[in-house]
Amino acid sequence: MSDMTETPETGPEKSAKPGAARHLPLIAVAAVALIGAVVLKDYLTFDTLRDNREALMAFRDQNYLGLVGLFMGIYIVIVVFSLPGAAVASVTGGFLFGLAAGTALNVVSATIGAAGIFLAARMGLGAWLTAKMEAAEGRVRMLKQALRENEVEVLLLLRLVPAVPFFVANLLPALVGVKFRNFLWTTAMGIIPGAIVFTWIGVGVGSVFDRGGEPDLSLLWEPHVIGPILGLCVLAAMPIIVKAVRGNLRGQARKDG
Repeated sequence: MSDMTETPETGPEKSAKPGAARHLPLIAVAAVALIGAVVLKDYLTFDTLRDNREALMAFRDQNYLGLVGLFMGIYIVIVVFSLPGAAVASVTGGFLFGLAAGTALNVVSATIGAAGIFLAARMGLGAWLTAKMEAAEGRVRMLKQALRENEVEVLLLLRLVPAVPFFVANLLPALVGVKFRNFLWTTAMGIIPGAIVFTWIGVGVGSVFDRGGEPDLSLLWEPHVIGPILGLCVLAAMPIIVKAVRGNLRGQARKDG
């Protein structure tokens, strides 16, 4: 009688394990990010923007759509590969295109780039970890359930809280199996406040360069700026708090009953 017991090589567990090909997108992102951090750290700076401002403005006046495409392409690559210079790119959007168009281009480019790194992670470790979480018990199952019940709120908080690095907010959701559509729209909505601030800085960057200074990115932490953003964080967290309070009250009622 043959042994019908499924082994790790032949059973369902095989589908949960990521193959080498699945890792390639994430490996490519990590490799380019490492190389870019070393090679490009001296190029994607405000000094580069200042030195090339006249050429950029001239190119914009001659080929506006071409510069829009070039700008978005560079910004997307920066985000996908977590290269240094995302803040410089956001400020450049305001410098070249103004507050309204610059904010829109910054948000769209950052969202596309975030989607790219999300999908790269999801194809690799994300798929494997999601399968592991589906089969897990105990605290892991509770964490998974809590995330699913508050998925949108948590995703918005990751975007709104300034202390959360952008690449962390891109990778973490992919690794815990959130819905891509929720990731996409919460990214676009959640980064708007910060995008407005950085684009706003870029609108006045020309005069800053004329004075021989550099853009002051600490504006994000000014009370009149960080206050409304933290207010949005509280609003995003309210459904989580309400659900937790209701759950505790129901649990207490059962004990008393």
